[in-house]
Amino acid sequence: MVAIKTNVRWENFQAARETLGKVLHTLQDFYSHSNWVELGYTEPYINLIRPDLPLENLADVNTATCSDCASGTCPNPILPNILKEKKLTSGYMGIFSSAKPKGKCSHGGEGDLTSTTVPRGGINKDERRSDNVAFHTAAVNAAVAASLQLLEDIRLAVGDNDFLRMMGIARSSVVCFVIDTTGSMSDDIDEARAVVYEIIDSKKGTQDEPSEYILVPFNDPSFGPMIRTTDPDKMKKEISKLKATGGGDIPEMCLSGLQLALTGAPALSYIYVFTDAIAKDIALKDTIAALIRRTKSTVSYLMTGASRRRRRSIRAASFDDYKDLALASGGQAIQVSKRQLPEATDIIIDTSTSALVTVLQRARHPGKQETFPFMLDESLQNVTIYITGTSITFTLTNPAGVSQSNTEASGKLGTIKTVGNLRRIRLSADKLTGTWQLNIKSNQPYTLKVTGQSTITFIYDFVESFKGPHPGYAVLSGRPQAGQPATLMVSVMGRKGPSSMTVGNIGLITVSGPEAVSNSTMTDMGNGDILVTVDEVPEGEFVVILKGTDKVSNSEFQRQSTTQMSVSKVNIQVCVFTSSSQP
Repeated sequence: MVAIKTNVRWENFQAARETLGKVLHTLQDFYSHSNWVELGYTEPYINLIRPDLPLENLADVNTATCSDCASGTCPNPILPNILKEKKLTSGYMGIFSSAKPKGKCSHGGEGDLTSTTVPRGGINKDERRSDNVAFHTAAVNAAVAASLQLLEDIRLAVGDNDFLRMMGIARSSVVCFVIDTTGSMSDDIDEARAVVYEIIDSKKGTQDEPSEYILVPFNDPSFGPMIRTTDPDKMKKEISKLKATGGGDIPEMCLSGLQLALTGAPALSYIYVFTDAIAKDIALKDTIAALIRRTKSTVSYLMTGASRRRRRSIRAASFDDYKDLALASGGQAIQVSKRQLPEATDIIIDTSTSALVTVLQRARHPGKQETFPFMLDESLQNVTIYITGTSITFTLTNPAGVSQSNTEASGKLGTIKTVGNLRRIRLSADKLTGTWQLNIKSNQPYTLKVTGQSTITFIYDFVESFKGPHPGYAVLSGRPQAGQPATLMVSVMGRKGPSSMTVGNIGLITVSGPEAVSNSTMTDMGNGDILVTVDEVPEGEFVVILKGTDKVSNSEFQRQSTTQMSVSKVNIQVCVFTSSSQP
């Protein structure tokens, strides 16, 4: 707990969170693996989290604690004298050996070899069984109360705001600005500074105010340092110090600056890159893509001027590289003139609001005429459609058949704003629920994204099963294998809890390819968690798509994950051999 509190004070929230997980595991195990509830206690054992209070009345190594239970299902094998004297004990666990001190309790279960040594059986209450219902329930209640007690102790020590940041439930995400400060940005940097000021001021004191601001300047050949603060005025002061110097017109260290932001910012951050040149360090592109997938942060580019290239790296870079990274993260790649940069402010404000969900995301390269259907439900607010590309015409149609074309800046369905290569369609507040259609015509590459604000959303991880005393599912450390089945753990959240929704289908779909959704089977794990097994992971970039029904409004909904994932064609396994082992 000392380590948790220290890490929080130093804003090492990830380290604090990982330590918290370990501490909570141990704390909760105490009530399942010891005889605390068998002794009749219903409240948590405060001494466990108070270093100034000793652990008292423990059964020593020579004290027998359990009676023999041949069936392994005895309701309470704790010896009467242990219960009478209120002696505290726990069960021995043997994964490789069945040995334990004479008369001692075992943990129990298939993985515990000591459970076959007299006294047989076990006292763990990890699972609810017919022979331990009362003790299992009591252990769960005590573990929950103890966890709340521990969390409250930490909250009082570090304060509400930092406690929420440690728990990853701050009211909004982190916003990060990665800004080019080379000499060629001399005309742009004042505009970029004004844009950032307006963003900070517009969110200050609102529910969308970021939980933290991060600034990463980059130049040539340097980049950084990373500056982070929760104070919006301090961030404005740091941005006011930026000056455009050096570098000239050569490509810049843009991806190095972005890499620093992705590694330093917490997961699910919003990152905005301001630059007027292509990347000199293009060799980092695959590394950046991997970091985007790992952190699930959204990266958007605002690029002024035409792409310039006077020095070549291992391969020639272009603005298309920025488009690729933005698309992979679910962000936007906006190409604007210097005078248009302030007009992009609204785009950044829109894309960094709280409770933002993705309804649909598609990309076409090369471009073609296509109609994209998408479902809008009653819970969605501030629905916005983004289309990037050139030489584009489109027609939007609502469920009632009412249409609006790209030539109508203010029409029956909403308002259309064009900034550089981006078109933003903001739907009217009285939008109809149901299936909408957007028909796009273009021979040039384009991207499409539909977003809104809603409390109906989901999070997911690819997982793999593991065996042992406590079998379950762990987050997959790498990427799913190409052409193989994969398993996801999906947590669905609704307006009135998981019970207020019915999930119809969850699958994987490619953003740039055909609309086919991978076949899947779903298992309800309870409390909004769904175990999804897909028959085969698609080739290329893909996202998770979820469809269902909101019982509150009786309207159908669809959601997509934002970050594109991809498969791995290489599987690396490490085998450790002892000195006596043979390969």
